[in-house]
Amino acid sequence: MNTILPDLKESFTVGKGNLAEFADKLVKVEFGILLFCERGEATFSLELNEYKIVHNTNIIVIPRTIISIKDASPDFEIRYFIFSVDMFRKACFRLDPAFFQFVAANPCFTPDDLGFHPLVHLISAVEALYHDHQNRFREDIAFNLLQVFIWNAYDKLLRYTKTPQAEGGDRKREIFKNFINLVRENCTSQRDVGWYADMLFISSRYLATIVRDVTKHATAKDIIDRFLVLEIKATLQSTNLSIKEIADNLNFPDQSFFGRYFKKHTGISPKEYRQKVGFQKIV
Repeated sequence: MNTILPDLKESFTVGKGNLAEFADKLVKVEFGILLFCERGEATFSLELNEYKIVHNTNIIVIPRTIISIKDASPDFEIRYFIFSVDMFRKACFRLDPAFFQFVAANPCFTPDDLGFHPLVHLISAVEALYHDHQNRFREDIAFNLLQVFIWNAYDKLLRYTKTPQAEGGDRKREIFKNFINLVRENCTSQRDVGWYADMLFISSRYLATIVRDVTKHATAKDIIDRFLVLEIKATLQSTNLSIKEIADNLNFPDQSFFGRYFKKHTGISPKEYRQKVGFQKIV
């Protein structure tokens, strides 16, 4: 079975597989992926949310997303188009920054629901291109195909998704989405609610009110902790760094504080967690 976790020597690759690399483990991908479910079904975890994947489901995974898969059926198979961070950024260069937040909040959709079927055709075209090694414009064409897909998908998702959700809704929901995006990018280095409030140009009290109103139950600190714990779990599973090295890399004061923090939120120590899930070196 083909792996879909390459050390990209080119700016893109294509293929198909059953995503066994993501089965019951957390993996942080350092590239973007477009996925099309060809057959079977599975449950995808993308960051903190779960999605049921069935035949025809399209998935847009932005770089540096933490992924896990469970309950995959025996016939589960995915076609994929993987592309570098640089290619993704260039393809999205002229889009509003809210695009990234929107895709992160709406990564999965089924063409039957939306009335268009672009991804399977895109992957077929890129696959033929990928194997045409003599094509001197190979990477440029792949980039253009990716850009066309992203622009088209964004347009369709905006039109077929409820307006408040697609356009950010009211001011509070827009601020909340900006907060989530900031946490996703900075939780390993910034864990103070006040820092995020300052970045959003609002008070900590107002940020707390917004998070409570939008989520109905969580606090701003809860959101930060959830993303950080997810990051820790992925690091424990997919790197051979020592517990001390992980604590240092994630900006904890020391290994002891790191251990107490992780146990507070998971019930077990980092060492126990690594032993429980098993170390999975991703190559």
